[in-house]
Amino acid sequence: MEESYSYPLDLDWSQSEMVVVMEMWQVLEDVYEKGVEKEAFLSVYKKFKTVVKSIGEERQLGKDFEAASGYSLYRTVQEAKKTPGTILKMKGA
Repeated sequence: MEESYSYPLDLDWSQSEMVVVMEMWQVLEDVYEKGVEKEAFLSVYKKFKTVVKSIGEERQLGKDFEAASGYSLYRTVQEAKKTPGTILKMKGA
């Protein structure tokens, strides 16, 4: 992972929408770096989907974030949906 990178954001979003998307990227980092309660992750993801409604936009933002950080939104969401435990922890790319 690169130590310093920018979060992928759309400059057309409102400030509150940017905060929601930035929260998604921050919790995704936490899933990889220390682990997060699965329900907390899914709650942030649900808020993220109120801003990023299109699956195509979600995929593009996820790819951009993964290219910068090495952390996969897609794989993390899939893991959260199928993992029975309470703590979600992903291994690095």
